[in-house]
This record gives sequence, C-alpha cells and structure tokens, in this order.
Amino acid sequence: MKEIKREELKQKLENNEVILIEVLDRESYEKSHIKGAINIPLEDIGAEAKDRFDKDDEIVVYCSDYECKASPKAARKLDDLGFENVYHYKGGKKDWKESGLPME
Repeated sequence: MKEIKREELKQKLENNEVILIEVLDRESYEKSHIKGAINIPLEDIGAEAKDRFDKDDEIVVYCSDYECKASPKAARKLDDLGFENVYHYKGGKKDWKESGLPME
C-alpha cells in the first residue's frame, strides 16, 4: 500500500489529479471533510469503486487520524480489486485540519 503526504495530496487536489475518498460513515463526513472529498464508507468501498472508477484512476483514501484503521483497510481492499493507483493518507482529517487546509 502506497502512502501520500499532505503536501503531495494538496498539490494533486489543486490540479484535479486525484479522487479523494473519506471512508468514514456518512455522519462523520457530513460534520466535516477535506474539501473536494467524496464519501464512500469502508463497508461500501469495493462495490462502489468498481461501479464508479477505472482501475487506473488515482485514488486517495483517508479517515480521521493516524490511529484510524478504516483507510488502510479500504486501500488494501481497492488494491485487492485491481486498482493500480491507490494511496493512503495516514494523517487523515485531523492532520489536514490542524495544518489549516480547507475543510467543508
């Protein structure tokens, strides 16, 4: 599983080069999420990704913070399904927000 750092993710978002997915539940997503992220909860990631994305799309998954285990599980699931460009943003929502970057 590949990891992506905050600055690289920020640049990819600014250039519309990546699909950013928050894998927490809808309620957590609706409270706040990284600007530009879509929500696909962990339990739905496999089925939804197969229907919505191409295998070579660049996808970044994240959850709440460094301790959260949902995004590494989602990244592994996407890798197992044959998605070729999957990244895990370890710092998640907390790291992004604490850096003063845009939230919605």
